[in-house]
Amino acid sequence: MTTTVAVIGAGPAGLAVSRWLLSQGFEPAIFEQGPALGGQWTALPGRSGVWPGMHTNTSRILTAFSDLPHDGDLVFPSGGAVLDYLHRYAALFDLTSRLRCDTRVDTITRAGRGWRVRHGDTRETFDKVVVAAGRFHTPAIPDVPGLAGFSGDTGVIASYDYRGPSTYRGKRVLVAGCAVSALEIAAELAAGGAEHVVVTQRRQRYVLPKFVAGVPSDHRMFTRYGALADETLAPAEVDRQLKEIVVESAGSPEQYGAPRPAESLFAAGVTLSQNYLPAVADGSIRVRPWLASVAGREVTFGDGHIEEFDGIVFGTGFQLRLPFLDDDARAILNLDAGGFATDRYTFHPDLPGLAFMGMWDQSGGYFVPLELQARWIAYTWGGVAEAPDEADQRAAIESCRAIGQRKTRMNLAAVTFARAAGVEPQLDRWPGLHRALLFGPLAPSCFRLEGPDALPDAPARFAREAAEFGAITDNELTTRERSYWSSVRDA
Repeated sequence: MTTTVAVIGAGPAGLAVSRWLLSQGFEPAIFEQGPALGGQWTALPGRSGVWPGMHTNTSRILTAFSDLPHDGDLVFPSGGAVLDYLHRYAALFDLTSRLRCDTRVDTITRAGRGWRVRHGDTRETFDKVVVAAGRFHTPAIPDVPGLAGFSGDTGVIASYDYRGPSTYRGKRVLVAGCAVSALEIAAELAAGGAEHVVVTQRRQRYVLPKFVAGVPSDHRMFTRYGALADETLAPAEVDRQLKEIVVESAGSPEQYGAPRPAESLFAAGVTLSQNYLPAVADGSIRVRPWLASVAGREVTFGDGHIEEFDGIVFGTGFQLRLPFLDDDARAILNLDAGGFATDRYTFHPDLPGLAFMGMWDQSGGYFVPLELQARWIAYTWGGVAEAPDEADQRAAIESCRAIGQRKTRMNLAAVTFARAAGVEPQLDRWPGLHRALLFGPLAPSCFRLEGPDALPDAPARFAREAAEFGAITDNELTTRERSYWSSVRDA
């Protein structure tokens, strides 16, 4: 008997999990409230935070799934190119025939051993449900005294609603936040004709250009070695090593005229942005402490400085909202208290037949870990991977509750899901790829080397992708890599 699955969302997460569910014999139906597939990458106002001029901060190799490379040789694809890629991916696996656009899911409730999905006046029952609706749709705007009365003529918006610099030409603009959207928007405004751009932030992050010495920075930062180091070394040593990579690649923000960040990279955080620090250095962007209050057009900052602005853009993150889940599921997940109590962001033993895709916050691109999470779900439900032990799941959930929601890194998420799916490549099986597997990019092809759905051409593909930008051209570790690897091996 065929097992039916409702997949909520037709962005990268929904498409990837549908592809892998099909491979295990499931029958997915993909519900999409918008008019077309693509999720954030549709760039539709009100449904997407992708603005027309945006390019990825992640390289094309790490912004792809293992079955389909990008067309062309752009290092950082445009938003439109990513959308085209998702359409090609959907066509490759005939996912479009399973797509139900303009179908907003109102409620998901348990129905015996299955799940009932209500959309409009229609109720359907499915054996299983995967929630892949995205977690970056509800901007978090901080409470600032007087903000509601801001009288600048371009108003207050979240970065989610930003659509390019033309509205702000000749204007004085305040950009609030220190993560990627805030810094990228500030740099675009400064280059796009804004009269005056100020960035206000609670803390100064380290900033790493997305392209350094001809190598995409996500190839350096998000490695398998980094995941192994995080498991093995003391946090202070992992912090030191990451900071060493960042500062030697890009310097420290105070060298550009920005505030000096905390000594600890973990305390300060790090953001990828190519043009932000150079714009600070040449005075195109000014940096201020966090805003304290607003009165009309005037903004008072934490140091007492006052300036007038025509517009304010908040790039201050997102809240996780899944309003279609019933009260029982919401309570189990601790959603209304701001939590997301799950085993590795995916399952809860008290919600059998329900899984989640892409509900974590991370540094780095999502495509690779999303595919691995999709494979874990499909393999678990299909019996290819061993189902998680309930006691282990509950322990993981209690740990999740205790720690609360926090940002992770792309490589940590990818390795977590690869292990769960049984596709983490073993170093001793691939001596000719030893360096690439440790210090090369976590390309999707490296997770097709072994385990379920291994591909015969994966070793050659991965070797090419690791060497593509000249980062990993041979198997001989550098002096630093040898030192780093020894620290993990000997720990």
